[in-house]
Amino acid sequence: MERVATVSERQIPGGRTVEGDRQAVVELIDVTKVYPLGKTEVHAVRGVSFAVEKGEFISITGPSGSGKSTILNMIGCIDTPTSGVVKINGTETSSLKDKQLTALRHKTLGFIFQSFNLIPVLDVYENIEFPLLLGKEKRSKAETREWIDFLIEAVGLQPYRKHKPAELSGGQRQRVAIARALATKPTIVLADEPTANLDSKTGLSIIELMKRLNRELQTTFIFSTHDPKIVEIADHVIRLQDGLVVEDVRRNGAQRQELAAGAGAAAGETARESAGEAPGGPAQKAGGAS
Repeated sequence: MERVATVSERQIPGGRTVEGDRQAVVELIDVTKVYPLGKTEVHAVRGVSFAVEKGEFISITGPSGSGKSTILNMIGCIDTPTSGVVKINGTETSSLKDKQLTALRHKTLGFIFQSFNLIPVLDVYENIEFPLLLGKEKRSKAETREWIDFLIEAVGLQPYRKHKPAELSGGQRQRVAIARALATKPTIVLADEPTANLDSKTGLSIIELMKRLNRELQTTFIFSTHDPKIVEIADHVIRLQDGLVVEDVRRNGAQRQELAAGAGAAAGETARESAGEAPGGPAQKAGGAS
């Protein structure tokens, strides 16, 4: 059985626990989105306002057609609002030119798409590495290799590092997409149903990895999701219905710690079980891939 690597014992390369002031990194102010459909109009988002603070683990949830993916696309500068304001780190995205938007997407935002969007001619390692080749930031080959190896191990794809997307299952492609989104260590990760194509064990391991990055690198995660496991451990939940915010709740620190601890313990237990270790036994450290 394929084993998903546990990452709870390993230090994230370049990782550290960061404590800082909470500040709004994303703001939506009275945002609407209207799509023309023949002679009619589809009102996908209807006057939505909310703020996302630095380091939050936020779940945007609601039924299909409620506007979740549309809001993610506007935050990610893939789409523009019909009216209203979207701000990233205090800057209105509508005021940015194409080069500035490209730089924002590359340096600040990481995307996890439902459709994967992997490059067919590149293998797993190369797909994850690709965003690092686009930027101007200088890093040593050893540093790059260590970080990509960590990500490949963390999403459980060591045996497939040389495989191309056509040789992978849907769940494996999703894991490559998740690792690629984290490659540049973005300050904000936008994830559209990131666990939808994963089995429960792999999904828990991926959630654990994201919570660690959230905690140790202060990465802000914004999920569009139906997954109750993500909603349970989120410290900020926004519920949508018919393009409107019907609930906007932040949980207190004690609630977040209790829920996150429960999810982390469950992820570790399921990973040990998949490795054939008795529940409650000592965690097995995963060997790094070379």
